[in-house]
Amino acid sequence: MSFALLGFISVAVVFVGALIGAIGIGGVLLVPLLTLGVGVNVHVAIATAMFAYLFTGIVGAVEYARRGSIDWATGLWLCLGGMPGAYLGAMTTWLMPAVALELVIGTLVLISGIHALRPKSEVISERNGLSPTALVLIGVLTGFGSAITGTGGPLVLVPILLWLKVSTLTAVGLSQIIQIPIALLATGGNLTFGHVDFKLGFILAAMLVVGVVAGANFAHRASRDRLKRIIALALLGAGTAMLVKVVSALV
Repeated sequence: MSFALLGFISVAVVFVGALIGAIGIGGVLLVPLLTLGVGVNVHVAIATAMFAYLFTGIVGAVEYARRGSIDWATGLWLCLGGMPGAYLGAMTTWLMPAVALELVIGTLVLISGIHALRPKSEVISERNGLSPTALVLIGVLTGFGSAITGTGGPLVLVPILLWLKVSTLTAVGLSQIIQIPIALLATGGNLTFGHVDFKLGFILAAMLVVGVVAGANFAHRASRDRLKRIIALALLGAGTAMLVKVVSALV
């Protein structure tokens, strides 16, 4: 790998971390970056990315918590559901072909972006009235979907919470903490059923957390409408790019 390419990939990974810290969504770009830019097998890329999200989750949670932007009661129920979902998702990942995984990721991202662009009023409230059972089920869905796509949690959780009219900053804050249990259980599942490149994972984590700190700072300075639009555009761009890649591979 040339020095120029290595530098570009390093900057891109920091940028991904900034997106995770600012809008929650950003990890969806990491797997394509590893597979296209570094040539890592998609299954290993997903497993390694999930391990790296353990650190982005910890740092992101600290950054949002110290600014009072995390609803801990809601987050607890989401995390309880996210753990078993992540383990089952990790097991499923190693049973699916690479093209199928990429198709799932791309479709999910694109649909989420389209939904996020739809005009809708936002309820500026920390609580949404969801029962603990509903939150656990959302956590299971988030954990499973995140583990099979290597997106860490926010890609699935943030659109769901916005759809349920949770405030943008609260949704992003919850997406930070749910990364932690999902990353732990998914990594355990990936070690059981496949392989994790820990050396690459630690390198990625070091670069990602730099971006997360900067992104969290930006999120607390930007308006809610601006955050929502950035989220939508990031989803649309990533989803389109991944689906184009899948179509190219099948042609």
